[in-house]
Formats: sequence, structure tokens, C-alpha cells
Amino acid sequence: MINFNGNILDNNKVLSIENRGFAYGDALFETIKVSHGKILFLEDHYFRLMASMRIMRMEIPMSFTMEYIEEQILKTLESNSLSKSSVRAKFTVFRNEGGLYTPSTNDIGYIISIKVLEDDFYTLNDAFYEVDLFKDYYMSPTLLSTLKSNNKALNIVGSIYAKENNLNNCLILNTNKQVVEALNGNVFLVKGNTIKTPPIEDGCLKGIMRKQIIEILKKVEEYDVVEASISPFEIQKADEVFITNVIVGIQPISKYRKKLFSNEVSKQLIGKLNMSIRLN
Repeated sequence: MINFNGNILDNNKVLSIENRGFAYGDALFETIKVSHGKILFLEDHYFRLMASMRIMRMEIPMSFTMEYIEEQILKTLESNSLSKSSVRAKFTVFRNEGGLYTPSTNDIGYIISIKVLEDDFYTLNDAFYEVDLFKDYYMSPTLLSTLKSNNKALNIVGSIYAKENNLNNCLILNTNKQVVEALNGNVFLVKGNTIKTPPIEDGCLKGIMRKQIIEILKKVEEYDVVEASISPFEIQKADEVFITNVIVGIQPISKYRKKLFSNEVSKQLIGKLNMSIRLN
């Protein structure tokens, strides 16, 4: 069952071929982890969604408060008898039908869909995890590239490339040939006591987990966290590299080309991340 504009419906009786998210990619989405009825990082997800809708010139309804979105997500869980489970909730907002490239309205609708997750909190996956650069296409660093929109052609083609080459993931480059992010999350690089992550200006997603990790690192005296451009050459010189997103938390990278990495910092951070969730 899914939530379509506040109504609980069967998930195969909703999408029109005229839906602008389907027809033109005119949609935004938030991927949200919910653990036993607790929506993780709700405020951050809400404010990112509101900012993204403004950038896309969508009309934000007066009813679209953080409390309303929370209520609708929990309502969807309850309708699926999953209120006491951990789930991945996808909150998709689309501009309503009408028009071609130029929409006839800026009013919006939304869909909430859910998938069950195995883990309630974040656990470190220390299985072998290999990545390489994806260089067939580059990301243009603009404000639009920071949005979680339905326009994910680069990520799709990159994921196919990774699968064809027996890789777990790929790192995306921008048009300035700087490392921007992974196909499914933000990237952090550890060298000595300095931890770097690409700045938003380089075109990376304004990741929710990225924000949590930066806030945690600022409280850890032994590390200096820096938002700065990362060249591909720095990857091979790093002590550790990891990927972040709200579903897996932290994913350490084991290998990049011939370079092998440790995961000591990832182990420290996953514990601090879970602790911060319990305290909030």
C-alpha cells in the first residue's frame, strides 16, 4: 500500500502516463529511514525538500508542514502494519499534470512508498567494496545538481557501468575533473587527521547523512573536517575513503584501483552516529 496525496491506495492503481515525474522527470524525492516509528533526521529532510521545491518553482501548499509530512509517513507505515519495523520511506513530490516542458500549473502532488529494512540502527558493512572512477559522463556543478530529483540518468548509466565491471560503486567527476560523490552517496576522504568532503559548490548532493557526519566530526578533536575539492590523485594517497547516505549510514571503501584502504575512522563514526540518534 502507498500514500497518494494522503489517501492509502493499492500501489498499482496510481500513476498516470501524464504524471510529470514520469513524463519529464519533474519530481523531487527524499529517501528517509524510519526505525520503529521514529523518522530519522526529519527536520533536515523537511528543510531540504522545501528548499528544493522552491528551486524547482513548485507551489508549496500551506498544509505541507513538517508535522503533516511526519503524520503521512507514519500513516503509510500503519496501513502496512510496519509501525514497529525499520523501513526505507520514499517521499516523492511531483508537479501536477498539464503542459509539456512548460507546466500548466505549479501545484503539486506526492506519493509515499516504503520498503522494509533489516537493520534498526546503522551497522558497518566491512565486506570487500571496490570502486573506480566513472568517466563516461561528467556532472555539471550547478544548483540543480545538488537536488534529489528524478533526473538521475548519470547515476543509472554509472551503476550499469559498475555492474559490468564487477565494481561495487563508482565515483562521479564534475566538469572540472574533481571527485564529486559516489553513485549513491557523498564521499569522505581521510588523510592523517584531516577528513575532506567535496563542497556543495562542486556539484555534490546536499546529503542528509553528509550533514550528520560533518556535525559529528566537528565535535571530535582529533580530526579536522574540511569541505574542499578532491582530485582523483588524492584518492590513491588517502588512508581511508567512505561513502555516506541515510539508508546504509557509512560504507567504507576497501579498494580503489591498486590502493587498499583501512576502515578505522568509519568504525569510530558509526558508533558516534548511532549514539547521536539515540540521544535525539
